[in-house]
Amino acid sequence: MVPKKYLSVFILLTSCFALWGLLNNMTDNLVPAFQRIFTMDQSRAGLVQVAFYGAYAVLAIFAAVLAEELSYRKGVLIGLAIYIAGALLYIPACIAQSFDIYFIAIFIVAGGCSLLETTCNPYVLSLGEQETAVRRLNFAQMFNPLGSMIGIVLAQQLILSHLNPTTAKERALMDAAARAEIISGELFWVCAPYVGLCAIAALIWLFFLFKREGETPTSRATLGRVAVALAFSVVPMTVLHFLFPEMNKIVWVLCGVAGPVLYVLLLKDYRAMLLTLLRTPRYWMGVVAQFFYVGVQIAAWTWLNVYCQKELGVTPADGAIYYTIAISLFIAARWIATFLMKYFNPARMMALFALGAILSCCGVMWLPTKVVFCCGRLPFSWNVVCLVSMSGFMSLMFPTIYGIALGGLDPKALKLGASGLIMAILGGAIITPWMADIIGNVNSVWCGLTSAFASEWDANLRLSQMSLRASFVVPAICFAVVGLYAVIFSKSNNRR
Repeated sequence: MVPKKYLSVFILLTSCFALWGLLNNMTDNLVPAFQRIFTMDQSRAGLVQVAFYGAYAVLAIFAAVLAEELSYRKGVLIGLAIYIAGALLYIPACIAQSFDIYFIAIFIVAGGCSLLETTCNPYVLSLGEQETAVRRLNFAQMFNPLGSMIGIVLAQQLILSHLNPTTAKERALMDAAARAEIISGELFWVCAPYVGLCAIAALIWLFFLFKREGETPTSRATLGRVAVALAFSVVPMTVLHFLFPEMNKIVWVLCGVAGPVLYVLLLKDYRAMLLTLLRTPRYWMGVVAQFFYVGVQIAAWTWLNVYCQKELGVTPADGAIYYTIAISLFIAARWIATFLMKYFNPARMMALFALGAILSCCGVMWLPTKVVFCCGRLPFSWNVVCLVSMSGFMSLMFPTIYGIALGGLDPKALKLGASGLIMAILGGAIITPWMADIIGNVNSVWCGLTSAFASEWDANLRLSQMSLRASFVVPAICFAVVGLYAVIFSKSNNRR
């Protein structure tokens, strides 16, 4: 799949896939961590995901401009540098014990990941023959869940295991000094893994800094276009953040996305690329499918820990073990699916997996919580088995949608097209709060689907069994969209 001359670049790129997978899954665990540390409700804790995946959407077009005007290599360099800057901002956030500073730091870290993901995916596609492009991307993407696994372990061992067991009610009764001391210790362990990863990011950065192959010097005009693209991406959000600090964060992200979109519309060459993309149904429908897929992946994994705590009565640290099992299944299924793509149509495989995921959602919503077996000290019920198995069905979806959507696309529009698929990661910032709104509202219309379950309010987790189960109608809807996309394009020639 990879010619020898590209092997070292490919290996370092796969390390970037692992890096953002690690960061994604550590961030998922920040939701229950911040909820306990700052004693906040589900919706406010869910702003972690709004910051992380909102940054992906806002900076994806800027990443495409970097790749188009400069090179994939320079896009990787800038992405790693932004990550390092954001991770170092965790230090003042820890000292100030400020969720607002963490919100900004998470946004910057995710901005670096957005640049990496927008440039690394098409970079991998370009490292060899077009006939093996989708297989090559699936292979590189296999290291993403390995990074995710490391992220879960780090979150469990360094973040969740160091959370103080005091409840929200007990913290409210403490004096300010005692509460601040507890929070300080907890936030130190939130900070440590993100800052520590800067060393690894710096090593990768140095490799790509000296890996110059046939690049032409950058002109001032090109640097000017890049600077203008950055201004359109960053300035509107910065102004809105300081002028309207109480603005709904989802609205804030959507306003931020408008800036880079306007930049594309104003420039003739980028506008022509956009029109090419909009005239390609397989592409723009792929963006829609990717929006719902990323949304369901992030939302389902964000609330997996909380679901296990509520249904089985386990601790947050034990809940992370179920998460580890789910990611292990995700990894194994992706490896198997990548192998099977040599023999079966990827789109048809994805349609079958989407159906399995929908059935898993039904089990999560309606199967009773009766322990049927134990694995070590961990109990398992059939509804939790369905929750974990959902990750296996999700395994091939992201790279397969990506490969199908970009397959046969005009090379001139490829980089902007890649940014659109990364912008679709905005789904993580939209779908996760949608689930949170259902979880935190026993009067939600969706709760009628699970009215047979207990509606008593859990003051510690800030939810009810009925509302928590009802929220999994959202993943079912998302998987249905992915399945529909797979069925529509199942006859395309995507066996690569």
